[in-house]
Amino acid sequence: MGILSFVIIFGVLVSLHELGHFVTARLFKVQVLEFGTGIPPRVWGFKRGGTTYSLNALPIGGFVKMLGEEDSSDPRSLAARPAWQRACVIGAGAFMNAVLALVLFAVVFMVPQDTRVGDVTVLGVASGSPAALAGLREGDVIREVNGRTVENFRDLHFQYQLRRGATATTVVERGGTMLPFDVIPRWEVPPGEGLTGIRVDLFNERTVSQSEPFWNAVPMAGKRIADSVVLMKNGISSWFSGGSDPLDEVSGPVGIVQVTGEVAGLGFVPLLTLAALLSLNLAIINILPFPALDGGRLFFIAIEVLRGGKRIPPHREALAHAMGFALLMVVFLAVTYNDILRWAGGGSPLGS
Repeated sequence: MGILSFVIIFGVLVSLHELGHFVTARLFKVQVLEFGTGIPPRVWGFKRGGTTYSLNALPIGGFVKMLGEEDSSDPRSLAARPAWQRACVIGAGAFMNAVLALVLFAVVFMVPQDTRVGDVTVLGVASGSPAALAGLREGDVIREVNGRTVENFRDLHFQYQLRRGATATTVVERGGTMLPFDVIPRWEVPPGEGLTGIRVDLFNERTVSQSEPFWNAVPMAGKRIADSVVLMKNGISSWFSGGSDPLDEVSGPVGIVQVTGEVAGLGFVPLLTLAALLSLNLAIINILPFPALDGGRLFFIAIEVLRGGKRIPPHREALAHAMGFALLMVVFLAVTYNDILRWAGGGSPLGS
């Protein structure tokens, strides 16, 4: 189930990404040589309008091959188009993935879901922890964090994750009075303690059905995307602060297959949420200004614009992308090796 779900989800995400490149290339009269679904070798294909449409053996991903991506000698080539048009073609893939993430998150918010809610109550506060330093006590009922209502453990953890290393204004109910405290979730977490050093439980628990109308779901989806970007930034920051090991936080295809299988067993909505997160991650990673990625190519276009239209010599740009690709392959192999060891040892990218 995990492999099948992964193939379907990842295939759709990458195909949509490549469709963004394809449509904008055609819009700007760039000759598209091939639009491929899957990874070669080719199984089947046909040619129309100068473009070969192919179905390939490995059902993961896809590609768009355009004429003259670095050679501007042909007026129909990508390299012959103005800088802003090349930027649109290159950036369209990440844009499509971001839009898909917005749509999927909105659907998630619109689908009725049974949710456990109640009073998130502090059972204990670790000595010297951020919560203790801020003044939280046993028996406090946490009502808000960062201005967001807290009704379960997921709400609390999510809000503290967003504010790691920064002040998270926490409103608690104590003796019938609402009191605000400035808690700073830490980067380095001692064993057995959480980000803030509190133990909590859910009292007066009940199950409610939650769903949002379209006009609320769309802005909520946009906010979820913004929050997810912050979580990604915090995750990267924790690598440099010593709060986590990068290899424990990053997963390749093997790890994603494992996660997909675990999430698929939870139901349609969790799987849809995972698809939205994967689409968003694909957009962000591709737009990073690293050679071989779409963002790396946009970076070279930005340099060209800053130089008044003078391009970096094609052979130098090609060398930079080749070196970037080689480095990405090294990272890919390291992450995949770690994923296999974790899976063989009974671990999960989602943690215990």
